[in-house]
Amino acid sequence: MPKFAAEMSAIVVSRLTKPGYHRVGGVAGLILQVAETGARSWILWATVGGKRREIGLGGYPTVTLAGAKEAARIARAKIKEGIDPVEDARARRSELAAARAAAMPFREAAAAYIAAHESGWKNAKHAAQWGATLETYAYPTLGNIAVADIETAHVVRVLEPIWTTKTETASRLRGRIESILGWATVRGYRKGDNPAQWRGHLDTLLPARNKVQKVEHHAAMNMDALPGFMLALRQQAGTGARCLEFAILTAARSGEARGATWAEIDLDAAVWVIPASRMKAAKEHRVPLSDSALELLRNLPRMAGTDLVFPNTKNAPLSDMTLTAVLRRMAVDVTAHGFRSTFRDWAGETTAYPREVIEHALAHQLKDKAEAAYARGSLFNKRRRLMADWAKHCTTVGTVATVTPIRKSA
Repeated sequence: MPKFAAEMSAIVVSRLTKPGYHRVGGVAGLILQVAETGARSWILWATVGGKRREIGLGGYPTVTLAGAKEAARIARAKIKEGIDPVEDARARRSELAAARAAAMPFREAAAAYIAAHESGWKNAKHAAQWGATLETYAYPTLGNIAVADIETAHVVRVLEPIWTTKTETASRLRGRIESILGWATVRGYRKGDNPAQWRGHLDTLLPARNKVQKVEHHAAMNMDALPGFMLALRQQAGTGARCLEFAILTAARSGEARGATWAEIDLDAAVWVIPASRMKAAKEHRVPLSDSALELLRNLPRMAGTDLVFPNTKNAPLSDMTLTAVLRRMAVDVTAHGFRSTFRDWAGETTAYPREVIEHALAHQLKDKAEAAYARGSLFNKRRRLMADWAKHCTTVGTVATVTPIRKSA
């Protein structure tokens, strides 16, 4: 049987300052504990399931004497019903924590997903693109909605306005929303199917990309007009012109040429080794340098304070617009990227080099698995002859430039 003590008044309780346990009466087992530091708190001594328990009821004076008595009575009523007040409180706290977790807003889930994965992405630009796309298109609708509450209608509301006008962006956005909601499901923040899933779900609500996406072409120069253009290009002054010339001679992407460093180039071995971190396919690419490419490089000044081959005035990489500006000055309506298509047309139509050699020169991944397995090497020696022939073609004066639309995948 619990011991009963004489019931104290609120004034008497306020004067209890001696360290130890003080029975205050009113409810069996109700104790005011005074610590050596002077801190005071309420506890209830009770027997639960045959075991003595010390149940905390809060600090004094935040919890008043009347409040402590009420809490003690509620606890004893639960014990009488076979409920452990301590375990019951712990379960309620767990439920509250789970409810708060389930209420994680989409914006917060997106930030957590990006933080968890950005170290595995190729560069910081990728993370920035994720953030920018979500900020512009997803957050206005989904940002403050709990991931547990996001449904198909929400996702469609985000995608539908841009699906036919900005199809590529919308498709990437859909994939990013799907990834974030997938992460939220695995982490326990939501349940059920992913409302951003395409196959068997959104594909029944939105038209396929290839049905609505506008095909954009890179304007490319006719292969016969290239030598005359190259002759004119060599007369252009500036780092941008030299970078464009180098990109054409190596059939490299604009970004690969603009980011080239002297550390990547071995003039003696006549090779340019582009690290995987700078390649679209995240695979190292070795480019054989023709005599024309080597002559261009040897005539370039080495700028102090940077290892870039083609730095701007601030020793930073040239922008893509710099190469575009060169083409505009020359009044030629083509794109820098289009010269890769010119190379592909020339190599495929006027030479006998195998397709895999040409594709390796462009650093393309072979889609045919059997062909890719067969051509495991880089075919470097054959590519060296190919690039020498390409450079020779570039120096044989041809006709006036014309423009031919070429598929964007080049």
